[in-house]
Amino acid sequence: MAHVGIVGGHGKIALLTAPLLVEAGQEVTSIVRNPDHVGDVEATGATALVADISALSTEEIKELFTEQGFDALVWSAGAGGGDPERTIAVDRDAAIRTMDAASAVGPERYVMVSYLGASLDHGVPEDNDFHTYAQAKAEADEHLRGTSLKWTLVGPTALSLDEPSGSIEITTKPGDAKASRANVARVIAAVLADDSTIGKALPFTDGDAPIPEAVAQAPASDRLA
Repeated sequence: MAHVGIVGGHGKIALLTAPLLVEAGQEVTSIVRNPDHVGDVEATGATALVADISALSTEEIKELFTEQGFDALVWSAGAGGGDPERTIAVDRDAAIRTMDAASAVGPERYVMVSYLGASLDHGVPEDNDFHTYAQAKAEADEHLRGTSLKWTLVGPTALSLDEPSGSIEITTKPGDAKASRANVARVIAAVLADDSTIGKALPFTDGDAPIPEAVAQAPASDRLA
């Protein structure tokens, strides 16, 4: 049994991911900032750990990871947009500190929830509200690629609240297709169970290929765009 930590444990994707991992026999600890969210997390079968990752230094995150003994980490946190400074602090800086801490003390396995099209060449104008997020995610993803961690980048297109189909398409050309959050959760669970996804980026939409097959057969690319 592996011990999986989920950063951003009260997010919609995280709350859908945790029960899948628990059902698969994993020990799951979901990290949340707000103690009011503990009950929601524990309802998934995960253990809730209250800690504001964005407020912790790399050294403090190392201590937390050492205490927990995670075998894998899922980054599913985000500032939620609207505040550029917080977006940079969470989506880039805090994420990078968890990577640096994991590189130093473990866990080796690291799954980053990013988005389809994330790239340093994202082309989003600086006066566009999406620019700060696009840049923050691109820089965090690029930092992760440069680590020795056993990483996978999960890159869904625009998200929906649709029921899970259990099927996706690996593609960098989404068109009008979306990805249900429930399918994203299933992709996270699938990549954690499949070491062939290490060092890969998986840009995807909802589609026709069963998720375990789609992630196993994904091209050996480290790009989401």
